Amino acid sequence: MLRVAVVGSGPSGVYTAQSLVQLEPGVVVDVLDRLPCPYGLVRYGVAPDHEKIKSLQNNLRAVLEHGRVRFLGGVLVGPGGLPAARLRELYDAVVYCVGAATDRHLGIPGEELPGSWSATEFVSWYSAHPDSTADGFVLGARAAVVIGVGNVAVDVTRILARGTAELSRTDIPQAALTALAASGVTDIHMVGRRGPSQARFTTKELRELGGLPDTEVTVDPAELALDPGCLDLSALPAGQRRNVEALRTWAHPPTRDTARRIHLRFFLRPVELLADTGHVGAVRFERTAPDGQGGVVGTGQFEEIEAQLVLRSVGYRGVPLDGLPFDAAQGTVPHRAGRVVREGRTVPGEYVAGWIKRGPTGVIGTNRPDAKETVTSLLADASTLVAKELSEDPLAVLRAEGIEPVEWVGWEAIERAEAELGASLGRGGVVKLPGWDALLAAVRGTHT
Repeated sequence: MLRVAVVGSGPSGVYTAQSLVQLEPGVVVDVLDRLPCPYGLVRYGVAPDHEKIKSLQNNLRAVLEHGRVRFLGGVLVGPGGLPAARLRELYDAVVYCVGAATDRHLGIPGEELPGSWSATEFVSWYSAHPDSTADGFVLGARAAVVIGVGNVAVDVTRILARGTAELSRTDIPQAALTALAASGVTDIHMVGRRGPSQARFTTKELRELGGLPDTEVTVDPAELALDPGCLDLSALPAGQRRNVEALRTWAHPPTRDTARRIHLRFFLRPVELLADTGHVGAVRFERTAPDGQGGVVGTGQFEEIEAQLVLRSVGYRGVPLDGLPFDAAQGTVPHRAGRVVREGRTVPGEYVAGWIKRGPTGVIGTNRPDAKETVTSLLADASTLVAKELSEDPLAVLRAEGIEPVEWVGWEAIERAEAELGASLGRGGVVKLPGWDALLAAVRGTHT
């Protein structure tokens, strides 16, 4: 029997477990997570109004309920928790599927002003991530600037503009719903440093902005005209062509009186966040221009956009893991086909999958072939891995060492508590529990 630990219960971790049990009948898998809840970014990263994507949890659930797969939540691997070396002693192999845990910074003056946040912090707030302690995002804000033109930028823009009547039917936590209901934000500027044809959002996500009630979307026609890629759409890949076609339908100044306006801006590079009485009050941008090689250059022309709320959405980075080598330039663990590489040599028994393996690229489905590649490497090493003698069931060892994992029945208790909370609030569905205390109280059956 091959005993494998998978660290991380998001899509990459669950797909790794799925490949293991599908390809090898003699394997048992423990899926460990620092949080008491499974599903990773599907639970804590997908926007609450994207219910179709969130329904992927049902597919992930089927894997975690497999007879040879066990979910162990609330287990921190690394400093302050279970040492990576100890984890390696308890299992024949360990696969790290921990994602990219931090966000990139702009590196410009004023970035740390109150009112300036990462999109990750905003997403964690409206997703009820238990680590989230930030609030007050929209308090006193009239205008917001979202820096970035990827799908996360579109998500946070849409949530800022989305009506609370629609959000109340989702699992968004009550505190976030109440704050957004009281929001005075009327103008949201989503800004990219390059052109419309180079934006990273998908057309489906982009078009959703145009369907928001009582909200108008505008694009500056002059910024479309600046992009050489917009001159001949037939030369663009299909996705980029559809994006430009959608943007062209909004290429006009504001034309009607609406509750909110979304301004999609391009060829603007942030250079400074400007203070207003100790709080962010505007963003200073430099106009950029195509350099003829797919990048942009500064023009020396500047523009300021008012904003009491600034959300940066400029990418993610992996962070070093306890006991593993790390490529600081790439933000990944060095590997060959998923096998961890130490000092130029692969290490049987240590593997990576997902963003910590390849960087923060691709969509949820990209994790499936990525996980299969890693599992193929692991199973090729199986004869070497099972040579060592293992002690008793790792769960019993963890408990003996003072770690009390949240098993699947504990997660089911959280689900029941969230359904009860939604019913008590008259919201018609589940409402996420906010914070560690509420989640662990549900696990213990002491929630009220």
